[in-house]
Order: sequence, then C-alpha cells, then structure tokens
Amino acid sequence: MTAPTVPLRPLRPSYDHIVVGAGSGGAAVTRRLVDAGADVLLIEAGPSGIGVADIEEPARWVALPRGPYDWGYDYAPGPQIDGRVIGIPRGRVLGGSSAINALMWYRGHPLDYDAWEADGAEGWAFRDVLPYFKRCEDWEGGETAYRGAGGPLRIERSHDPHPLADALIAGAGALGVPIIEDPNGRDNEGAAYANLNMSGGRRWCSARGYLWPVLDRLNLTVLTDCQALDLGFEGSRCVSVRHVRNGTTAETRASGGIVLALGAIDTPRLLMMSGIGDPGELKRLGLPVRLGLPGVGQNLQDHPLIRAVNFRSKRPLGPVRDNGGGSMVNWKTDAGLPQANVHAFPIQGLSAEDALADRYDLSGDVFAVGTGLMRSRSRGYLRLLSGKPGGAVEIQPNFLAEQGDMDDLVAAVDFVMEMAGTRAYADWFEGFAAPDRRLGRSEAGTFIRRGCSTFFHSCGTCKMGKDPLAVVDARLRVLGIEGLRIADASVIPVIPSCNTHAPVTMIGERAADFILESR
Repeated sequence: MTAPTVPLRPLRPSYDHIVVGAGSGGAAVTRRLVDAGADVLLIEAGPSGIGVADIEEPARWVALPRGPYDWGYDYAPGPQIDGRVIGIPRGRVLGGSSAINALMWYRGHPLDYDAWEADGAEGWAFRDVLPYFKRCEDWEGGETAYRGAGGPLRIERSHDPHPLADALIAGAGALGVPIIEDPNGRDNEGAAYANLNMSGGRRWCSARGYLWPVLDRLNLTVLTDCQALDLGFEGSRCVSVRHVRNGTTAETRASGGIVLALGAIDTPRLLMMSGIGDPGELKRLGLPVRLGLPGVGQNLQDHPLIRAVNFRSKRPLGPVRDNGGGSMVNWKTDAGLPQANVHAFPIQGLSAEDALADRYDLSGDVFAVGTGLMRSRSRGYLRLLSGKPGGAVEIQPNFLAEQGDMDDLVAAVDFVMEMAGTRAYADWFEGFAAPDRRLGRSEAGTFIRRGCSTFFHSCGTCKMGKDPLAVVDARLRVLGIEGLRIADASVIPVIPSCNTHAPVTMIGERAADFILESR
C-alpha cells in the first residue's frame, strides 16, 4: 500500500459526526461511518506519523516511548513498587497506541467477555463480540470459526522467528504447558508464535488499516495536531467540540453525535473538563458541574509487567527480528483456575527497569523474558490536579495492591527461571543475570517490586455497565447525555487477559454499528 497524505480540507461549522481520537477505537468507528456515507470530522491531537521509520519498522518500536508520538504520561509512585514512577506510553499520532506499541494482536479468553456481561455490560458476552473481532481481521491463515479474513487489520506470524522465540515455546512445553497453533482460538492457554499487526516487514496499525484507504474520501475531514479542549451542550445533548489547532480555537458542531476515543486517560480528562464527573472532584478543580458521574476516572486497570528476567547468553543474539519477541505463552499458576492468568514473551536483548539495572551486572550478551499478570485484581484511579487544559494529572494503577497479584507474579518469575534451565535453552542459557540466582519467596517479592512496569494496557476509567461507577450504557452512550458515546479502552469494565488493541478495535466496530442502527 502506497503511503498517502492527509488532505488539507477547510473546516466546516458542522458535520454529521465528530470522532475525537484516532487510535484503535476511533479509527475503526470513523472508517465504518465514512463507509456508510456519513460526513465525519476526525480530530487527532498528534501528527499523521505517515512515513516515520520508527513507527513503520517493527524492531524500532522501543524507541517510540518518550518520543514525539507519545503523550509522556507517568503512573504515580506507590509503596508497593518502592515509590518508583512508571512511564505509561500512550500514542499521540494517527493510529494512537497501535502506532507505537509492540504490534501484538490478542483478544484474550472467551471468559473475559462473559465477565463483561456478568458485570452489567449486557450484550457483550463472547458470543456477541466474536463477529466483531472477526470483522477487524485479515488473518494470514484465512477465515475460521474464530478468525476473520479480509478485514482492515493484517495479522501475521513471523516468517523467520528468532531462535529465542522457538526456545520459549519449546521451554514452556517442557514444563507441561500446551503448545497451540493459535492463541486467538477457542482457548488462549499455551505457547505459540505471536500474532503481529505487520506485513512485508512493516507495522500495520489502525491508521494504515482503517484510515489510509479512505483519506481521499470527500466525506472525511481529518485534523491532525488538533487538541480537543471541551464539549458543548444544548440542554442534555452534546452538540459540539471546542478544539485548538495552530493557536486558533474553534467550536465545531455535530448533528448526528460525538464519539470520544481519546483513551483511558484523556477521555475521562475531557469529560471532566466539560463538567462531567464526580461533583466533589469538579468543584475542587473549579470546574462547573454539568452532570454528576462519580465513575469518571475510577476503576483504572492495567496488567503489571515484570521487566524483566535476564539471562547470560552463550553467544551473540544477532540482529533483532520482528518486534524483538516473536512468541508468547499463557499459563495457569494453579491448575484449578478456569483460564490462564500469567503471560511471558521473549526479549532479544536485555530489558530492565532502572531499579534492577542499577543492582545487577548486565554487561555482555544478555537475553530476557518478560513476564506479567493477565488476570490482575488491583484497581486504581485517575484524577486531575488542575482544571486548566493540559494540566497535571495523577494516574494511580495501584499495582500489587492485592496480595493475590503478588502471589501470581512470584510464581510467574519462578516459572520463567525454571524454563531457562530446560533443554530448549541449551544453546543459549549460560547463567542468571537479573536476578543472578533462583530466588526465595521474600527475595522474589523484592525483585518484583523493583521490576514492576506496565504492559501499557490502561483501561476501565469510564466503565460500561449499570452499577454506581458506570459511565456508559451497553450501547456506549454516556449516561444522562444525548449524542455522546465513548469507543475506547476506558469503557472496559473488567480488563481482559490480553493486549488491549484488539478489544478496543472491536469496541470501535460495535460503536459504529450502534450509531448506524440509531439513525
């Protein structure tokens, strides 16, 4: 596909629909509305990112956090992680976080979505969402009962995996974990080659799949480098977005409705800046109270990642292949669990949080395995520290606040260290690096607190449901407001056991259907 340019079109006073945020959810809903003939304005705070080598080349994604295409957010320190600050990359570019992430495409376990319905999100059980997952996909293996073909997002496995990707699969198998063909099939427990959003050695992000083919459509206007400031209302209906671009502020109306897809941090921020949120918080910030919704900014969830278990290598690793990984394993820390709860992946080089790198010798040839918790229990919050546009925000995931999360991670680290000693790693493993030996339980806890990072899966801050913290209903409409929906990770009520790109894309697909059905 030839890289396009974003046409420069004059901004009109009104459109059928305005979508704010061009990430996984926003790109999907925009494409489906445009295909249906609606006149759409898409507002994105970041640049187009088209033709940027660091975005397009999978192995270079590690250079993107803290760069010009990342919002640069941090998780607040907490006692469970030894008072450290953890960076939380969030994409600020067409494609959103799908343009700066590690290219992983997973939808988790069917039970994840049954849990959404059990939590009050009626109509979001796995049987309901599977058709939308399939609609997203152009899976290299073709259409099956669980996979889609011909959709906007190309998904492939490595054509030449690194030997460390092979070793992880064989090593997990040696410890009794099943080896599976497709982790996006009936069950995600097992070791397999990674599903990657890439083709021809290039990243296939949401912008490429959903937006590039329609940028020349006259019923789509895309504003990049444009920051949404707040929302406008007439009575109980949301009718406009106020935004600034190149120092010029404008207010643009939408006759059919507005969709927020800014993600789990900036969607609740925009709602609060518009007077929607917990009344006490809004008053503290000096913001008007338009609608009291105490769940805005609550229920924050993410998957804790231990970065990472490092090993000395018998030989040089060679050039980085694919996204620097290439395979994955999901397994259970207790055989009696209904689904896999922990995850690991290979890293073609060293990987360590500063608190670990400062304590261990990581010189020479080193490879690593990242491991983390996919069934995390801990919940956090997001709160604004300023009522001014772009003001400071406190984002607290409360990593490791639940003892069960620590228990599972201790087991996961021990599994990874045992796996490196299997025959599968005989050509690579020369000894432990970080940690430098097998650990007892107390030592493992210290290692985990120092190495705790994030999978970048922030979600849940505008949850879908019926309980007191619900912000949207099961058709993604903001409660108490007409003409306003949310289509991003913030609506997720219970974090699924996977990377969030796939479920958020599915949410965007469903949001478009809800909008079109209501016309």
